[in-house]
Amino acid sequence: MKHSKRSRKATTLVLFSLLCGVVWSQTLGSKPAPTATAPETPKDTLGRDNPRGTVVGFLTAIKKSNAEVAALYLNTPLRGADAAVLARQLAEVLDRRLPARLNQVSDDPEGSIPDPLKPDQDLVGTITTANGELNVTLERVDRGKAGKVWLFSRETLASIPDVFGEINTPPIEKYLPAFMVNNRIADIPLFEWLALFVGLPLLYLGTGWLNRALAWIIGPVRRRAGRDPHLKNPNILRGPARLLIVALVMRLSLAYVSLPLLARQFWSTTALLIAVAACTWWLLLLNGWVERYVLERGYASSGSGSVLRLFRRLLDGVFLFAGFLFILHHFGINLTAALAGLGVGGIAVALAAQKTLENIIAGVSLIADEAVRVGDSVTVGDVQGTVEEVGLRSTRIRTLDRTLVILPNGQIANMKVETVSARDKFWFHPVLPLRYDTTPEQLDAVLATIREFLRTQSNLEPTSVRVRFFRLGAFSLDIDVFAYVNARDWSDFLRVQEQLLVGIMDILRRNGTGFALPSQTLYLRPDGSETQAKLLGDRSQEAVA
Repeated sequence: MKHSKRSRKATTLVLFSLLCGVVWSQTLGSKPAPTATAPETPKDTLGRDNPRGTVVGFLTAIKKSNAEVAALYLNTPLRGADAAVLARQLAEVLDRRLPARLNQVSDDPEGSIPDPLKPDQDLVGTITTANGELNVTLERVDRGKAGKVWLFSRETLASIPDVFGEINTPPIEKYLPAFMVNNRIADIPLFEWLALFVGLPLLYLGTGWLNRALAWIIGPVRRRAGRDPHLKNPNILRGPARLLIVALVMRLSLAYVSLPLLARQFWSTTALLIAVAACTWWLLLLNGWVERYVLERGYASSGSGSVLRLFRRLLDGVFLFAGFLFILHHFGINLTAALAGLGVGGIAVALAAQKTLENIIAGVSLIADEAVRVGDSVTVGDVQGTVEEVGLRSTRIRTLDRTLVILPNGQIANMKVETVSARDKFWFHPVLPLRYDTTPEQLDAVLATIREFLRTQSNLEPTSVRVRFFRLGAFSLDIDVFAYVNARDWSDFLRVQEQLLVGIMDILRRNGTGFALPSQTLYLRPDGSETQAKLLGDRSQEAVA
């Protein structure tokens, strides 16, 4: 169990590290390639072909202190230094006021087109100002040979100087050492790398210390309330709860710490990823707890436990896949294509694993119908023995000579299965061959005595007893004996049957008759000088029962 917990934690940290790289690449963005079906249009070198490219390109230019290039993303008549000043003011307003939802900005060359009356406008976000809410919009402008590009609209730019005058909160970079702000790795300030690889692990360790503190406080109270001094301190904050605390602290920190827009986008997305990982982890733990609860309470047999484990793993896969799809949707990835690819891959896997799936489905059917259970004595085809294990793929049968036979469940599902141990009573059905020299009086006495003898036996069902003279055999007078024996198991039935057969033999002896043996009659007659023998009668191959 400890090893499983460590593996789970390690898997979570590895996935988190990988997803962080995805977040950075999504935050910085890449120039989207036109789709194969889209008509060829002039490609803008500044990435202004779609709304997201314009926003990310503008912020990247400002981040590189290139205000002249950033001014090219503005639809303004200003030029030179005035345009550069307006670009810096817009960047400051976006960094301080715009919500971090860049992943929701359309990357389609046509834009999101929310308003059919304004198809060449796209909404980036809404910021709060002293005069009310201001919509930051982009508009599509025709630049002649350069084609149509997306620029910050004139309507938005007209309000930027006033909003810029309202900003009085200095960014966090003002309070940090210059080397942590100016030194960059992959165009990311050093303090953000430290926050990611040092701050987050320390924050998670801090939740572990909080968990121990709560355990030390609640543990003694729990022992006093339960009157058991041996109760261990409870684990209050499990791994998922600690991750949720980390995500919550990050979200609250973003509300009080003034960070640039790209940094806020990264940290808000990271907090969301941590929350999704925590919720998925919770569902996996809950799923495992339900399985253990059902097994420990005895609600499932050993075979049903295999099916329950299969369904638990399937649910685990569904939870993980749902979390992955949610992350893809957050990043604006088209889920239709992903699901279509998954469907094609699923068909390929199903075809490749056809026999395996057949055995698994047959195993689920056998376990659900309880056709075979562990401990049953069964006859499957020419295999007879005791069922030792009913798995999802195969069933193990221990034969009478103590060998182990493993049969695929798909094969068992298509065969006749006889469960010997499922009998509620045993069939006593011997055929008694009497000698042909038995007289009718002796035969009547034998029938009456055997009936009376069987009806007095406590192990037999009285209503099932039947003794009849039913056939003139080739060399015997055949009596059919029919009765059901109430016995605990096969060994007990053999004991009762032995007593009944001995009693019947004694009845035949006392009435002056006995069992017939296979016989033949030979007739001889003279014919001239030769003697010929002729065999009359049929040879019977039946043996005495």
